[in-house]
Amino acid sequence: MNSRIERLRRASFEARPSISIERAVLETRFYQDNSGRHSLPVLRALCFKHLCEHKTIFIGDDELIVGERGPAPKAVPTFPELTCHSALDLRILNDREMTSYRVAEEDIRTYEEIVIPYWQGRSMRDRIFREVPAEWRAAYEAGLFTEFMEQRAPGHTALDGTIYRCGLRECQERITARLESLDYLGDPTAADQAEQLQAMHIACEAAMIFARRHADLAEKMAAGKTDPQRRAELAAIAAVCRRVPAEKPRTLHEALQMYWFVHLGTITELNGWDAMTPGHLDQHLQPFYDRGLADGSLDRERAKELLSCLWIKVNNHTAPPKVGVTAKESGTYNDFTQINLGGLKPDGSDGVGEVSYIALEVADELHLLQPQPSVHISSKTPERFFEAAAQVIRQGYGYPSVFNTDAVVLEQMRVGKTLEDAREGGTSGCIETGAFGKEAYILTGYLNVPKILEVTLNNGVDPLSGARVGIATGDPRDFADFDALYAAFARQLDHIVALKVKVNNYIERMYAKYSPAPFLSVVIHDCIDKGRDYYDGGPRYNTTYIQCCGIGTVTDSLSALKTHVYDTAAVSMDQLLAALAANFQGHEALRLRLWNRTPFFGNDDDRADELMQRVYASLYAAIDGRANTKGGVYHLNMLSTTCHVYFGRMLGATPNGRLAHLPESDGTSPSQGADRRGPTAVIKSLSKMDQIRSGGTLLNQRFLPSVLASDQDLDKLGALIRTYFRLGGHHIQFNVIDSATLRQAQQHPDEYRNLLVRVAGYSDYFVDLDRHHQEEIISRTEQEICG
Repeated sequence: MNSRIERLRRASFEARPSISIERAVLETRFYQDNSGRHSLPVLRALCFKHLCEHKTIFIGDDELIVGERGPAPKAVPTFPELTCHSALDLRILNDREMTSYRVAEEDIRTYEEIVIPYWQGRSMRDRIFREVPAEWRAAYEAGLFTEFMEQRAPGHTALDGTIYRCGLRECQERITARLESLDYLGDPTAADQAEQLQAMHIACEAAMIFARRHADLAEKMAAGKTDPQRRAELAAIAAVCRRVPAEKPRTLHEALQMYWFVHLGTITELNGWDAMTPGHLDQHLQPFYDRGLADGSLDRERAKELLSCLWIKVNNHTAPPKVGVTAKESGTYNDFTQINLGGLKPDGSDGVGEVSYIALEVADELHLLQPQPSVHISSKTPERFFEAAAQVIRQGYGYPSVFNTDAVVLEQMRVGKTLEDAREGGTSGCIETGAFGKEAYILTGYLNVPKILEVTLNNGVDPLSGARVGIATGDPRDFADFDALYAAFARQLDHIVALKVKVNNYIERMYAKYSPAPFLSVVIHDCIDKGRDYYDGGPRYNTTYIQCCGIGTVTDSLSALKTHVYDTAAVSMDQLLAALAANFQGHEALRLRLWNRTPFFGNDDDRADELMQRVYASLYAAIDGRANTKGGVYHLNMLSTTCHVYFGRMLGATPNGRLAHLPESDGTSPSQGADRRGPTAVIKSLSKMDQIRSGGTLLNQRFLPSVLASDQDLDKLGALIRTYFRLGGHHIQFNVIDSATLRQAQQHPDEYRNLLVRVAGYSDYFVDLDRHHQEEIISRTEQEICG
């Protein structure tokens, strides 16, 4: 990297996350003056415009790509219309040891005087918890599931290439034409469409105002500069900001700034989960790169510098702080901007280009927290690209993660997407599949599958609290055989899923009614044509996901029950229940028997793997195809992020020999330490899961650095991945680090400040993780052979 990028990287890395109350104060005063005077879509658009007109803007030294969500890098705004932090919340954020945010005491006083009195009781979170049934709340508090939308807006949005072909002025023209075509005589929804379309038009204007303010600032800064190079750079920035996002970009610089203004617009309007993802950024940028090379206005190093500037901009944008259960299950600064590299083009040709390689170089050189690149491997992907990705994986940052393009396409076509839309789609957040630029694929929260088994074994009662949190399915001591036990588990599962979906659907309508997103709707296909909001069925496809956790733990627990209680009758159900209630204290011999003499998932053992298939089929039957409120349906994906640690804390001892409160298995990975026959056995077990029926699966593997020391070792890694993908695997990712290094980092965190590890569907700085998450990573099996 050059000296400019070194300085920008250092500044971004060293910046401490802080809370900015500016957005909250601006929004509160706007609502005080305007609430009730406009329809809700127009009110939201006018509020967005007010923010774009009045929020502090920032252009830092050396920057070429400009714009911040807050008044400075890593200054994170709050969204009181969704979650109104209390003064205590803000002080905890400032004082807590892990994932803290600096909050000025003066700002807390301002929050108490202006923000809290208005939003307390009016925020989305307050409304939701005021209305949810007691049955749901009991299950939620017991850790049977989480709910994303109780404090952040539905999001998980990824873009296609439209914004590089169409500026916002052209979008406004389309909106105006659609308004003029409304049929007020024959269409009873015409008035509602008009309100939404007017809001979209205002939102376009807001984003253009925001860009022009940056142009004005850049010109003002240029006038005061004596350095001719920086003066020229600021003049160029001003010209770019006067061009985009109003008009479509012509150059690589304009294309990158175009994306960044759209990204900022969506995360300023609302704080949707998993920020915003550019989709196939390399494919979008490749034509601008080629054009610049051809006309002599660009060379490879300049392109790399510009892309590095965007990378650093993303890293400047720390995730908004969380509260309550969500803070317990997702403690990270990472806001999950995933950049897809490679894959296929919509016409089915290979998507790898020179920009793909440049992006891998940028990720390797900067090795920042975010954005996080993923490589998408199809049958057409050249080996050179695969090898370049493997070289970065070997560095041990935990990225890029690796996805099977052919599986991702099939997953989307299974649920009715066109071939072209599926190819242009990909993955965002951690591993979730969607049609980029055309779909709202909303994550609703995690499902604690091992906890459902625990509740079943206790006849609907949570043994940790003694509260009834599920339906009565019978005393397990009375079950005649394993099939009777499993049938009770399946009934409990269906009940808990139905309870979750019922409230999810209520919350979906709350967001559609009270928190529309007119700017986001502009950049997602079909919202303008339908005159409907992103949250109200506007996109072409509308999917709701439930993320299922702990497949390894629940499979191994069922395997232990089947093997020891029913097949061999070596242990009675009463003995096992007593041991679980005692957290195996006084029952260590039994725990070791369960841990060492049970067929476990992840070892290519059909006895366990067939149980995994049975659980997976039950999850599919309970979730897939349930109707949401936007004309779409629910699907499952197999993802835990870091929730397997929180869910583990909410779970007692389990029949596989796991002690109470330790983490569950993550994603579709085997239980920690249960995969004893190497990575090939792991992928063969996973290949028995019909992953095409999901919206994504996550597989973590950990290798010792010595395993990937030579180029021949990288060839073995490539063979392992290609084999897994031929067997139908969706995704795989790697930590390349030994336990000794991780223990050293625990003891001397200041010396390991740069140490990135793969946590779940994202990487994080190891020393920023709490002790629970650190220990969970250390507990993962260290694979000593590859292939």
